[in-house]
Amino acid sequence: MGADNYRAKNIKDSDWTIASSEKYYGLKNWGKGHFKIDEEGFLKVHPLKDSNGIRIFDIIQEAKSKGYDLPLTIRIQDLLQTRVKELNETFRDAIEQEAYSGSYRGVFPIKVNQMREVLEEILEAGEAYNYGLECGSKPELMIALAHHKNLNSLIVCNGYKDDAFIRLALYGNRIGKSVFLVVEQLSEIQRIIRISKELAIQPKIGFRIKLSTVGEGKWARSSGEEAKFGLTSPEIVDAAESLKEAGLADCLELIHFHIGSQVPNIQTIKRATVEATRYYCELAAMGFPMKYLDVGGGLGVDYDGSMSNFESSMNYTLKEYARDVIYNIQAICSEAAVACPDIISESGRSVVASHSILVSEVCDRISKNSIAPKVRKENQAPIIENFISILENDYHGAPLERYHDAVQKKEEADNLFNLGYLNLKDKGLADAIFWKICQDVVLFYQEEKIQPEEMDVLKAMMADQYVCNFSVFQSLIDHWACDQLFPIAPIHRLNERPTVNTTLVDITCDSEGRIASFVDSEDERSLLRLHEIKKEESYFLGFFLMGAYQDIMGDLHNLFGRVNEVHVFLEDDEEDGFYIEDSIPGFSVNEVLKLTQYDGQILSRKLKKQIDRATKEDLIKPREGTRILDEYLQILKSQTYLNESN
Repeated sequence: MGADNYRAKNIKDSDWTIASSEKYYGLKNWGKGHFKIDEEGFLKVHPLKDSNGIRIFDIIQEAKSKGYDLPLTIRIQDLLQTRVKELNETFRDAIEQEAYSGSYRGVFPIKVNQMREVLEEILEAGEAYNYGLECGSKPELMIALAHHKNLNSLIVCNGYKDDAFIRLALYGNRIGKSVFLVVEQLSEIQRIIRISKELAIQPKIGFRIKLSTVGEGKWARSSGEEAKFGLTSPEIVDAAESLKEAGLADCLELIHFHIGSQVPNIQTIKRATVEATRYYCELAAMGFPMKYLDVGGGLGVDYDGSMSNFESSMNYTLKEYARDVIYNIQAICSEAAVACPDIISESGRSVVASHSILVSEVCDRISKNSIAPKVRKENQAPIIENFISILENDYHGAPLERYHDAVQKKEEADNLFNLGYLNLKDKGLADAIFWKICQDVVLFYQEEKIQPEEMDVLKAMMADQYVCNFSVFQSLIDHWACDQLFPIAPIHRLNERPTVNTTLVDITCDSEGRIASFVDSEDERSLLRLHEIKKEESYFLGFFLMGAYQDIMGDLHNLFGRVNEVHVFLEDDEEDGFYIEDSIPGFSVNEVLKLTQYDGQILSRKLKKQIDRATKEDLIKPREGTRILDEYLQILKSQTYLNESN
C-alpha cells in the first residue's frame, strides 16, 4: 500500500476545520481570547478581545509595502494597553471586594523590555492608575527619571548601587518624585546614609528580604536563602539599627521580596506573601513608618495554555493572583494589628509578553524524502531487489512489519557499502527507498489513536526541518538558553489540514539554532505539524508571547542583528481595521559590523585594494571589479537576514 493510499485511508481534509487548527495550535488556551482564526483561515489578533481584530497577514503586507521585509517584529500597542489596564483594574477590583484598606501601586520593571516605544505606551496606559517604574541599573534609572512624569506614581530602585546611582535616585526625590532605594546588600545602607547626609536629601528606603520560601520554575534560584540579593534576618536588624542611629528611621517605608520570574504555582506565591508580611509587621512594631509591601515579580504567563504548574505555564489566573496576595497580606496584618500596606508589584512579563509577535518566512525545507527513489526492476543488486519488494509490499505485510524489514535491510546495505560491495548509486537508491518506506508508515499512523512504540522514534527521524529566516539566538534567546517554550503557529492556511511533521531551524551556522520543543496543552511536543510548502507562495509562521526579555537579550550570533519592527494600532476607519503608527528598521550589515569594531568604509577600501591588484594582474576586467565593489557597498547598507530578491 503506497503513501497516496495511506493518505486516502487515514486523512480526509474535509474532516479538518478551523476549530481543529485552534485546538491543535492551542490558540484558545494561550491566546486568552486575543488570537482567533477567521473563516478564510487567517490568524487575527484581537487586542480588545471583543474587537473585530486584525489579520496578521495584512500587517505583513502593509509592512512590506513600506519596505520592511521579514523577519518582522509586530507590536500590537492596543494589546499592551489592555494588559496594563487589566493588571491595575484586577487589583483595584480585588481590593474593593476584600474591603482592603490599602491601595495598589504597581511599577513596570524596565529590564523586562527597555524599548522606548514600549515604555511610553505603558506609562500612557498606566497614567490613570498611577502606574510607576522599577529600575535595576544606572541606565534604567536615567530612563525612569526622564520618562516618569506622574508624581503620584513610584520609582523603585533595585540591584547593586554605587555612589552615582544613589545620588541620582536622591536627586529624583529632590525634584518631587517618590524614588525608593531598595537595600539589596548590607553594605549599601552605610553608603545611602553617607550620601544622603552629604546632599542633605531625605532618602526613601526599602529593604529587600531574603525569604526562606524558595520559588519554582526556571528562575527559582533568584529566591530562597541562597539568593543573590536580599537581606537575611540578622542583616535586617542591623540595617534597621543603623538607620535609627543615623536619625533616618522615618525613611524606611518599604519592604520588597522576589521569588523569581514566571512562578508557575500559586501556593509558592501565597507562602512568600505570608512570610514577607510577617517581616513588614515586625518592622512596623519596631517603630518604623511602614507603608509599602512590594511583592516583586513572578506573575506568570501561560505560554503553553495548560493552566498547570509546569514551568512554562501557571496554575492560577490574574484575578486569583491579586485576591490571594491581598487576602494573605490583610490576614497577617489584621492578626498583628498593623495597618495594611499599599501593595506594589513588579509584574513585567505578564504585561508585555503578549503584545509582541515575531513573524518569519519558511525559506527552505530539509527532508529525507527530497529525492524520490528511481526504481527499475531489472539488473538490480540483491539488496535493492529486497528493498523494492518491501516498498511495493509484495508480501502484503502490515505497515509495522514493513518498517522492521526495511530497518534490517538498511543495516545490511550500510555494511555492504562500508565493505566495498555496494557502489554509491546503489547506496543512494537503498537509502531513498528506505526513507520512502518510513514515510509511508508515518502517514499510515498519522491519525491513528493507538500508536506503536516505534512511532515516536520514527516520526522524529522522518520529520522535516523547515528553515526559517531568523536567528534563534537573536529573537528567541530564552528558548536556546533555558528551554523556554513559545507558542508557534502559521498565520494563514489555518482552514487546511497540516500534514508535515516538522522541527524548525534558523539560518545561523550553528546546530543549536533550532526549535524542537513546542507548546502543548497536555505535554511538551517534540514536533510541530505544519502545511506543505507551495512553490511561488510564501509560508509565514508566527512566534507569540515574545514581548518579555527577548528584545534586549538577543545575541549577535553570526552577526544577525535586530529585525524590522512595526507598531500597530486599531483603527475602525481603516478598511483593514488598523494602521502602522511607527516602523523601525532592523540592523544593517554595516551597523552590526560597527558593534564588533569594524568600519564599513575601511573594509571597502581594503577590498578595493584587492580588486585593484586583481585588475592589474588581469584576473578580472575593470568593469567587473567595479561591479564587485558596488555590490559589496550595497550589501553593507542592507539587512543581515535573507532577502527575498536573493
